[in-house]
Amino acid sequence: MPGSRAPVPRRSRSTGSARSSRAATANRTPRRKPHPCPALRNARRHHHTAVTSRCPQGHRNLSREQIMKITVIGAGAIGGNLAVKLSAAGHDVQVADARGPEAVRAEVLESGARAVELADAVQGRDVIVLSIPFGVAGQLADLFASVPAETVVIDTSNYYPGMLSEPIEAVDNGQVESVYTAELLGRPVVKAWNAALAETQRTKGVPAGTPGRLAIPVAGDSEEARKVAMSLVDDTGFDPYDAGTLADSWRQQPNSPAYCTELTLDELPAALAAADRAKDAAIRDSLPERFAALGADPTVDDVVEMNRAAHR
Repeated sequence: MPGSRAPVPRRSRSTGSARSSRAATANRTPRRKPHPCPALRNARRHHHTAVTSRCPQGHRNLSREQIMKITVIGAGAIGGNLAVKLSAAGHDVQVADARGPEAVRAEVLESGARAVELADAVQGRDVIVLSIPFGVAGQLADLFASVPAETVVIDTSNYYPGMLSEPIEAVDNGQVESVYTAELLGRPVVKAWNAALAETQRTKGVPAGTPGRLAIPVAGDSEEARKVAMSLVDDTGFDPYDAGTLADSWRQQPNSPAYCTELTLDELPAALAAADRAKDAAIRDSLPERFAALGADPTVDDVVEMNRAAHR
């Protein structure tokens, strides 16, 4: 018939074509889980990708240019929370743990993050977040040796000698914590998300522009890397504050006035300026006694008030 399409012969399935099909399937990017926010699921379905689009819970509808490939190494309280928040914001998030993918809790993956092997976690990523115990970054130096220089690496760790890590002479003698981590890793890092309690990060993130929104300091030597980290802090529900170079990040270490005291963007600069290395380290070292005085089952507000009171 005029205008009709000639029938297409059905292609026989040979062993070779079946093998090619399986290979293509194996190499396919994993299908993303639906966005947890119904409003943004609908926006994506209808190709509404305006940067300013937000659901009532504060999730941004990211444009394709804004979606970042992020790996979080460490699936504990901080790392797990960041994986949830960043995947909920629309980013492509992988989670790796030294104990293997099976160690990643199911709730960490509910917003679309994927558990992967550590050996496969660092290639082809825009950002790698290290949420691992302080002082162990050197164990990842070989893994990071082939990571491109433009990949932004963010350190969330804190030094608690005798509590969460063994004493480290260089840091005890004044070396800035994240400068030490960068040396162990063999590449620059940005310091972020270290100065807020895990429970603060989990429960108190709110959309940009919300009155009283809490702030998180971000320090690093690369202005571009700081900007990337700051945009991700915003995506997790907090106002980012440019805290300067990595050498300045001692001002957000435990237990400075800016450390885990839940401050706003207006309050944070004065707290960073008030940091005192010797005094802050002494307050940090007194944590076991101060924490014990809180009694059983202290709330996050109890801990924040304890940290604030230490500087009055």
